[in-house]
Amino acid sequence: MQPRDFIATARDLAGTNRRRPRQTNLRRAVSTAYFALFHCLTACCADTFAGGAGSGRSTEAWQQAYRALDHGQARNRCKDAAKRNFPPEILHFAAHFTDMQRERERADYDPDASFTKSEVTQHINDTAATVSQFLATSLKDRRAFAVYVLLPIRQG
Repeated sequence: MQPRDFIATARDLAGTNRRRPRQTNLRRAVSTAYFALFHCLTACCADTFAGGAGSGRSTEAWQQAYRALDHGQARNRCKDAAKRNFPPEILHFAAHFTDMQRERERADYDPDASFTKSEVTQHINDTAATVSQFLATSLKDRRAFAVYVLLPIRQG
């Protein structure tokens, strides 16, 4: 699952070729945009711990690492990322991740939530840019972020 595929699906749902998309489609577009970020991060975690494509990695180990990330833990670590020495692109990813997770929860669980096409389009565009910036960040920094997000922090 590639982040760009989630972004393309979100664009389809937002109805870039329709005048007024349904609220259900706009809600699914917001949720799908969030999942572009989530799957970008899960792939980073899996590649960090089990190896990237072409590394001779174990498929089972990669899938286990991919599935290890918990939404709540990821949110909490992303909220606290500013306390760490990450580059601006990683900090931007973390901030956007928490913002989009909040929007996704609103889209999926708040029966009174309403979204405009322009608002959803902005979320999708911001997500696409954030994913691109994240993937352009050095491998060393992405790996450090994956370790930070996925593993417990021990004091002392």
